[in-house]
Amino acid sequence: MHLSRFNPLRFAHLPTPLEPLPRLTQALAAAADSSGRGRGGPDLWIKRDDCTGLAGGGNKTRKLEYLLGDALANDATTLVTQGAVQSNHVRQTAAAAARFGLACEIILEERTGSNALDYTLSGNVLLDELMGAKIRRVPGGTDMNAQLALVAAEVAARGETPYVIPGGGSNIIGALGYVECALEMVTQANAIGLEIDRIVTATGSAGTHAGLVAGLAVMGADIPVLGIGVRAPKEAQEASVYKLAVETAALLGHQDRVTREMVVADCDYVGAGYGLVDEAVIEALKLAARTDAILLDPVYTGKAMKGLIALSQKGAFDGETVVFLHTGGAQGLFGYQSVLDGHLS
Repeated sequence: MHLSRFNPLRFAHLPTPLEPLPRLTQALAAAADSSGRGRGGPDLWIKRDDCTGLAGGGNKTRKLEYLLGDALANDATTLVTQGAVQSNHVRQTAAAAARFGLACEIILEERTGSNALDYTLSGNVLLDELMGAKIRRVPGGTDMNAQLALVAAEVAARGETPYVIPGGGSNIIGALGYVECALEMVTQANAIGLEIDRIVTATGSAGTHAGLVAGLAVMGADIPVLGIGVRAPKEAQEASVYKLAVETAALLGHQDRVTREMVVADCDYVGAGYGLVDEAVIEALKLAARTDAILLDPVYTGKAMKGLIALSQKGAFDGETVVFLHTGGAQGLFGYQSVLDGHLS
């Protein structure tokens, strides 16, 4: 795959580590023993895309390397994007704008309905403001694509050149970042003799999941990807990922390599809704932190780990080598202090 022809900028700290999670593996095996299944559970590894380096890192940094390359090629002066109040994508976009001397206009959707001060002012929101982004807030359920178009028109009317980045950076340009991640991960695994049976990651705006599927398919790497849904129902999530994966593979000249069967999402662990935390999410946060000192976030990686743990307890990964793709977001923990208070003992 000749990805350099898409002219990405290079500011992420890559390659990110691919490393074992021995104590979490042991904990899941112990749970299998106690369930009466005998020795089971996965051999668990982690791909540390929380370590990409841009204002705390996260998966959107890979996407932004390609998106910023395209923005600057089109003489953009202002990045325009959107997300939920505690959006990791928005934080990394604000950081990329600051890094390259661009203005940044962001739209935050009050998607969870929370009015808690830590949620509305701390965590990622504090970092957005620190990096100089102009913030607009809209009620939950707002047509965010229409809002993006409105803000972009206002920017253009001021004589500036807007570059609109969709939520999550999830279009065919952004998804190239995870085509590259797929190549990077397989290269790392080959170098250490690691045979990966499955990749598990959070799936939301679809770009990370779709990029991985497209990258692995174009490479011919026979590694299934399981997305743990954080918002949409299974049918809608899989349709969104499949569409973007096919489009991304087509951009690379191999549309036919992606099949519908390659796109799998398990959306049984969303809980009460996007960004809403339940006890199983908190237990997943605690288990990851107290075994291998991995900091997850309550919205994406926490729910993905919740799903991984639950599926492991059902025997879904027995005997498999599973790589958990950590998409970052620990900065958002500080926006959930009031939710987590009293649950961490």
